[in-house]
Amino acid sequence: MKFQYLWILNLLWLIPFFAILFVVDRRRKRSALSKYADPVLLERLAPPLNHRKVVFKAILMLAAAGFLIFSLAGPQWGSHYQEVSGKGVDIAVVLDVSRSMLAEDVKPNRLERAKREILDLLRVMQGDRVALVTFAGAAFVECPLTLDYAAMELFINGVSPDHSPVPGTDLGAAIRKAMDCFDFKSETDKAVILVTDGEDQEGHGLEAAKEAASKGVRLFIIGMGAPEGAPIPRSGAGSGFEKDAEGKLILSKLVESGLMKMAVATEGGYTRSESGDLDLDVIYFQGLRAKTEKKELRGGKVRVYEERYYLFTALAWALLLMEGLIRERTPSK
Repeated sequence: MKFQYLWILNLLWLIPFFAILFVVDRRRKRSALSKYADPVLLERLAPPLNHRKVVFKAILMLAAAGFLIFSLAGPQWGSHYQEVSGKGVDIAVVLDVSRSMLAEDVKPNRLERAKREILDLLRVMQGDRVALVTFAGAAFVECPLTLDYAAMELFINGVSPDHSPVPGTDLGAAIRKAMDCFDFKSETDKAVILVTDGEDQEGHGLEAAKEAASKGVRLFIIGMGAPEGAPIPRSGAGSGFEKDAEGKLILSKLVESGLMKMAVATEGGYTRSESGDLDLDVIYFQGLRAKTEKKELRGGKVRVYEERYYLFTALAWALLLMEGLIRERTPSK
């Protein structure tokens, strides 16, 4: 069993509180009645209480409250697979995870800022299938094309420089790996959103961008960092920054000229990450959405859990009905 709103189960702590409140209330009423009249007179004025029934009614009420809390928490068990589809564009998000993305000229650092921007992008997407590719010296498909944005969020949150065993930055390999995510037999418009600081150590980025353009794929690029550069935090234990053989700080700079050429080659777009919402507007709404056409997409199957809240609701109402039918007082003869 799993719960959609697990935090609601904290309300179960109210059940013992209400049980104590019930005991205190019964004692208070008994004390008040004893001051009003003696026991013999009370028996003549009103039928005596059946204390077992009183306790049983309280137990039924508390159990009903517990079942209602379980119902509100959204219990789920059992599942089935459901075909999902939507109208949109196939998008491969390509994220640079090289060590230079740990530079802090963008707060908290380039990689964390990039992840936040991609998550923001997922929240505004409307029916687009999206894939995730990470790269440094080599590129890897972390998640194939899907309409399951929740699954994509899990992959994005887990990304780190440790995901790429090959150091360096190879933009060409990243773009070509993104091409592998697409089905070119489909007429759906295709686009790549590349998030990087632009350091192309292998020098194949523009060549790969032209290959993408020949297949009708547009490249939309978000540049991370500042042109003046920033030091790269040292890996492993200790503090400090990466240095070269001469002991000088290694500065990682945003190389915008190469990124702009790649975007132009595919009739895509380029923007530098500065203000978050503006980046999304330029890249997604003014860029990608304006230059592509939505098509009907099949997203495959997603696992859907069965809702079971109604079982607990029915049990709660049955207990409340039973409680209402029980009389606390023994009818006088």
